[in-house]
Amino acid sequence: MKARLNWNGGMAFDGLTESGHRVLLDAGEESGGANSGPRPPEVLLHAAAVCTGMDIVLVLNKMRLKVDEFYMDIEGTRAEEHPKRFTEIAITYYLKGDLPEDKVIRAIKLSSETYCTVIHSLNAATSYHYAINDEPVKTLD
Repeated sequence: MKARLNWNGGMAFDGLTESGHRVLLDAGEESGGANSGPRPPEVLLHAAAVCTGMDIVLVLNKMRLKVDEFYMDIEGTRAEEHPKRFTEIAITYYLKGDLPEDKVIRAIKLSSETYCTVIHSLNAATSYHYAINDEPVKTLD
């Protein structure tokens, strides 16, 4: 996978993804940016959520289960010292539809353990916590 990023001055970079989509990233004014786009860690956190969300929809569809509504909240805790990597990520999935909890847990497990490239890329010493409709998932087993 490849991308091209062009510096726009200040701290802003305009990227073109391999699939042809533009992404503008910037820093806040306190870091010399103009706040014209999200910060890289924000995009990384969003990417983790979207990656697992896409997997879950795909898996539930393959199980012939209909998802009526789906959104997620994600919260990342970062280390205090540089490089301030994510040390913990909590994802809460909100789903509506005729979706048995065991099937949703299975979909989360398949995403987190098998499919989601972003989560696997972040996994080095990052702990994850999952919840469905505000109810913590105790185990994915």
